[in-house]
Amino acid sequence: MFNRILIANRGEIACRIIKTARRLGIETVAVYSEADRNSRHVRLADQAILIGPAASAQSYLSIEKIIAAAKTSGAEAIHPGYGFLSENTAFRQACDDADIVFIGPPTAAIKAMGSKSAAKKLMETANVPLTPGYHGDNQDADFLKQQADQIGYPVLIKAAAGGGGKGMRLVERTEDFAASLVSCKQEASASFGDDLVLIEKYITQPRHVEIQIFADQHGNCVHLFERDCSVQRRHQKILEEAPAPGLSAELRNTMGEAAVKAAQATGYVGAGTVEFIMGPAGNFYFMEMNTRLQVEHPVTEMITGQDLVEWQLRVAAGQPLPLSQDQLHVTGHAIEARIYAESPDKDFMPATGKLLHYQPPANTRYVRVDSGVEEGDAITPFYDPMIAKLIVWDEDRDNALARMLQALKHYEVAGVQTNIQFLSRLVGCPAFMQADLDTALIIRQHDHLFVPPTPVPDTAFAALAVSELLREASQHNAETSPWAINDNWRSNLDATRLFAFQHDDHNVTVRALATPQGWSIDVNGQRFTADGNALGDQKFRVCLDGRCQDLTVVSTEHQRHVFYDGQSWLVQCTHDLPPQVAQEQDDKGLQAPMPGIVVALLAEAGSHVTRNTPLLTLSAMKMEYTISAPSDGVIRKLLCAVGDQVDDGADLIEFEPSAA
Repeated sequence: MFNRILIANRGEIACRIIKTARRLGIETVAVYSEADRNSRHVRLADQAILIGPAASAQSYLSIEKIIAAAKTSGAEAIHPGYGFLSENTAFRQACDDADIVFIGPPTAAIKAMGSKSAAKKLMETANVPLTPGYHGDNQDADFLKQQADQIGYPVLIKAAAGGGGKGMRLVERTEDFAASLVSCKQEASASFGDDLVLIEKYITQPRHVEIQIFADQHGNCVHLFERDCSVQRRHQKILEEAPAPGLSAELRNTMGEAAVKAAQATGYVGAGTVEFIMGPAGNFYFMEMNTRLQVEHPVTEMITGQDLVEWQLRVAAGQPLPLSQDQLHVTGHAIEARIYAESPDKDFMPATGKLLHYQPPANTRYVRVDSGVEEGDAITPFYDPMIAKLIVWDEDRDNALARMLQALKHYEVAGVQTNIQFLSRLVGCPAFMQADLDTALIIRQHDHLFVPPTPVPDTAFAALAVSELLREASQHNAETSPWAINDNWRSNLDATRLFAFQHDDHNVTVRALATPQGWSIDVNGQRFTADGNALGDQKFRVCLDGRCQDLTVVSTEHQRHVFYDGQSWLVQCTHDLPPQVAQEQDDKGLQAPMPGIVVALLAEAGSHVTRNTPLLTLSAMKMEYTISAPSDGVIRKLLCAVGDQVDDGADLIEFEPSAA
């Protein structure tokens, strides 16, 4: 076994690898960019080495810098995690050249699976089921259209080197093929430097089912059963579970055997995932093979009781697989939810900010949190906005669903917008609860998932007012001056306090009258008998009419992040004053919807444009966002330049609408 390994990654997966390495007595070396100087993976590792600026191209994607860091630290092996260089053949070769063990498959396997077109040719030879389509090298537009016509619509045009939903177009009519092909090739070339595409029959109501495989250097290969990853947004997974619901034992075995065939056809070594698309009738087809550990590997660990990172380390060190196929068994059911800093109501746009409060549910036998952050850390615009992975396990799917809903209810994050409440609606929506799964589930359940913001209930405003009183009292209890004692005594006056709260456009005044037993709280004409006690700086136990519940309030100067009864709100707060009315934004300006880098200016100052004309493109967190003209009008002034780093809400363009 290795004495020291370098982890060529960051965030949650780096922390995950460190955990197993530490248990095995292996020293870890972290690498970090300037933006990650104080990150959790840097704090956890035995040593850490700076490898460059925030931009990943100059740090986490720099093969030369990572190899140099490994040599400097004396690391015997490099674990690439997932993303970044994990499936990069040049990096794999550089490790070989430096006599450093790469904890992953051989170069030939990575190369074979790196091209969707080449992978499908190889799978065809291995008799692995393939989606009907054209996977050849002829890229003549007329020829490709002819192939699509023969396959029958709808078809998918897919970049051969693609991934993450990029370089993919759904074409439903022959008339639309030519334009979709041009668009797909342009995106493929820009994203992957390769415009080679393939054509496939589009499977209606598809499920995304993948098989975890593992192979060693001694010719052994096993599968560790399947995962269902159908629930996706922007072609990226958001919920995963194992085993896949509704699969018969026969179908499960057939898919597992096909995945092992796929791995053996490439001469595979290490952890890998064979991904299948599955139709409603249970027919399945090879989609691609990921030659690395997957983000969703914890659900497999939970149902098998195995540590897949430990398996990776042992296999890379030349040891045989820890278990044979007949020794592997499924126990219970596991579900994983990806906790992202993002705005689901704004097409899942990434969010940034400092984690003023971060309290995930406690790790237990049933609940696991794989996190890359701690309270006080920042979510920056430079990398993927995933905060953590929440994984639950129980004896069956129904119980696992209940565990997930409870865990999400107790996941508290303040300072950055997250998808936690969206995930709660998603896990609890009828389709997911009933395992009616396909990749369009979020679209099908749109009305259930995308609802107006939840108004703050009167009980929450009342509890918040009580927490304000408790917090004030606890701050002054230690003082000896009678004028500092906050016990609600007033000379010849009722001990009444007024709190003005504002949530969205809703203003509420709460009246609190001190009583011998606590307070009488009036909210919107409703009266509560209240008392409580402070459990800490941010935690309170509040009783309203005899019903006691915990409340978390994260306070800034005039804001309160409130977590109560499984929901959360950001509330403006003033004491003994009327609520402030927010100023309206100047609708003549176009602002940045997220922090990012200006990558393209698509219009010039002084130009007249029509409604929906693209004006500017921002890039942040693996996505691009185009800002368009809100109406016909004139570009008066450009307030930024290509390459500028802009903050959320920054004015980008001075725009004057045309007179009606």
